[in-house]
Amino acid sequence: MTTVDVWGQIPTERMAQAPWLASLLRWTGKTAADSAVSTDMTLKAMDTAGVDIMLLSAWHGPDGALVSNEEVAAHIDAAPDRFRGLAAADLSNPMQAVRDLRTWVDGKRFVGVRVVPWLWDLPPNDRRYYPVYTACVDLGVPFCTQIGHTGPLLRSETGRLIPYLEDVLLDFPELKVVGGHVGFPWIDELTSLAVKFPNFFVDTSAYVLHRLPRDFIDFMTGPGKGRVMFGTNWPMLSPEMCLKGLSHLNLERTAQDDFLGRTAEKVFGL
Repeated sequence: MTTVDVWGQIPTERMAQAPWLASLLRWTGKTAADSAVSTDMTLKAMDTAGVDIMLLSAWHGPDGALVSNEEVAAHIDAAPDRFRGLAAADLSNPMQAVRDLRTWVDGKRFVGVRVVPWLWDLPPNDRRYYPVYTACVDLGVPFCTQIGHTGPLLRSETGRLIPYLEDVLLDFPELKVVGGHVGFPWIDELTSLAVKFPNFFVDTSAYVLHRLPRDFIDFMTGPGKGRVMFGTNWPMLSPEMCLKGLSHLNLERTAQDDFLGRTAEKVFGL
């Protein structure tokens, strides 16, 4: 059984110096130096926890690339059997964003696109996203985003699912959407969208499994069965730390296999 971590990144020094990172470091008791991880350190953390594949995110915000697509590609080159990429897009230049996605996203090395709404302070139904959604449908890859409250000291409203993400799912019925970071405190909205839209998926990144909200576990074992994927948000959390609480979820074997890797294999075409 393949285990897939669907949300990781190898931060650059540019990203480590971002002012919004301070609150995340406070939450985890780490320093900016702790985010300075290498390809080898990432592979070692994956091996320790039995993670076979990690999806590495590129990051682009209003001030430019924090982790460029080129930098993610270099990590993939170093371990092509262990890493896949999620490309970033510059929402301030939609046509160039589309050109970049067509250059990088091939469904084999780069298997999706990720945009973090709080970084842009733009909800996902903003018009500037729509060329990116069109490109994702055309390329046959998922659009990955963040849902729920925002860890950094920035607005959480952009992570609210209804109406923002619901508008996207209505306008793009062919688009697979993966919401990262669980969606708390809007678990009822998460459940509503999962029941309504078969192309909507979720991941558990930024949460150790024993700290998942009870409502989310009920969703995961109920209407969200087969829709939830494992993620860490490495290096904020290690795969080993996140997986310690797996047994407490009391998942049936098939459900556990879906959660750890099988759903990700299907969604991202691994």
